[in-house]
Amino acid sequence: MPLLRCLCLLALLLALPVGAAELKIDLGGGLTTLDSAQLAARKDARTITIADDVSYKGTMRYRAVPLKQLLPGIDLGDHLQFVADDGFVAEIPATLILNTRGAEAWLAVEEPTQPWPAMPGKAVSAGPFYVVWTHPEAAKVGPEQWPYQLMTIREQQDVVVRFPAIAPDLTLPAESPIRHGFDVFQRNCFACHTLNGEGDARLGPDLNVPHNPTEYLRADLLRVYVRDPQSLRHWPQAKMPGFDVSVLSEEDLDALLAYLHHMAGRKSSH
Repeated sequence: MPLLRCLCLLALLLALPVGAAELKIDLGGGLTTLDSAQLAARKDARTITIADDVSYKGTMRYRAVPLKQLLPGIDLGDHLQFVADDGFVAEIPATLILNTRGAEAWLAVEEPTQPWPAMPGKAVSAGPFYVVWTHPEAAKVGPEQWPYQLMTIREQQDVVVRFPAIAPDLTLPAESPIRHGFDVFQRNCFACHTLNGEGDARLGPDLNVPHNPTEYLRADLLRVYVRDPQSLRHWPQAKMPGFDVSVLSEEDLDALLAYLHHMAGRKSSH
């Protein structure tokens, strides 16, 4: 029996192309696993050019597949989660992937025989799988919606349903800047941070427990920190990017800080 098991394991390893990586997709109907060789060879795969790549800070060319073609049956009201190898978790509504405004999401595939270069300032590439966008400005796609080193895509319930402790006071008026700040938080912060102990990301610290940043940083310094973390305290190993006005407007930053200040009074024991 041990010999038989070894032979079966060897057969499985030989069946996977040398150097091929696997991507797991779960849309609620069972887990699908695709490897990089299969994806690169698909009929709808093509070579695309990304003029202003978020991770590489310049022009890149990729073998890529239209992302929506890998997500059959998703509807506008669905919510998708993209889990990366480093603990980054992007929460992206299906409306963004299915948008008709001109932005298109692609799954870039790092082919084993054509590895990508290391990202600037990092020792690793964005591979083996990386969500990239053509014409992202058309749908206001932010940099946190370009997950790289992707491992898993899964359909999930809406963020507030899964993590109610991150929501602001439900009695706030719809036009409240705090509500707007909550949207900004989900789009730009929740991919790396938890809040009140809730969330799936494991890249950065919790933003409310034991202390909210509005409790230990002056408002002006907190603004500086969000814009350029290294300008406040230089740390070569830090992973937090800066959010300039092209990504986070002054209005969005005001709203985000209002949300964080509001949540400092809504700590949870989770």
